[in-house]
Amino acid sequence: MTAILDLLAHQHTVTLAELTEGLGISPATARRDLTELADQRLVTRTHGGATLAEGRTELPVALRGTQYAEAKRAIARAMAARLPSGRHVVALSGGTTTGEVARALEWRQDLTVVTNSLSIATLLTARGRVRVVMTGGFVRPESWELVGALAENTFTAVNVGTAVLGADGISAGAGVTTHDETEARTNRAMVGAAQRTVVVADSSKVGRVALAQMAGLDRVSTLITDDGADPEEVERIRAAGVEVVVAEAGARG
Repeated sequence: MTAILDLLAHQHTVTLAELTEGLGISPATARRDLTELADQRLVTRTHGGATLAEGRTELPVALRGTQYAEAKRAIARAMAARLPSGRHVVALSGGTTTGEVARALEWRQDLTVVTNSLSIATLLTARGRVRVVMTGGFVRPESWELVGALAENTFTAVNVGTAVLGADGISAGAGVTTHDETEARTNRAMVGAAQRTVVVADSSKVGRVALAQMAGLDRVSTLITDDGADPEEVERIRAAGVEVVVAEAGARG
């Protein structure tokens, strides 16, 4: 079922033929999996396939962790290696890739992390090494992020050395984008509080454009992605003045 969710996350609709041919499963298995996903209200069955459930433009964060997992870990290692040693304030937006960054940073005892992500704050607080500052705001159930005026006001009250921004899309033309406009406003406040912004995005996000812009490329110093990214779009992003770091999945250090 994870593979079906991966397809829906990208194209929002699938047919039985796409599932059987693309995933190598039988029509009976595809129908059974779609029925189970429909029972969980994640998809809506259609004649000959399924779409994401009505009103849902993104998968819940708990279901995104299996997508491009090794690439996200490689991106996180590359991000952690580029943070300065010593005391530093890092802002982390919500998302599965920034969650991997949090895991890569959990051993640091000299960091302060400012985040609006409940999952990231919980992860880091449980380890007890990194100092965690949590924003206010109301919770988006799809992403477990705190958004709105209270979250934005937190970012305007702090000074951030490095903002680490996840994204649903990054392109030379549209900048860094996400599906939700309220989330975008909160992340714009995070970027505004930072001395530099690093976007961490797996290759499926490079060249994609979502609804709301979080930052123009003029506010982004570095993009860290994986080696599956479209090389032409990577070059266009570089031409816009952004350093692009390509992390190889499976590489260490």
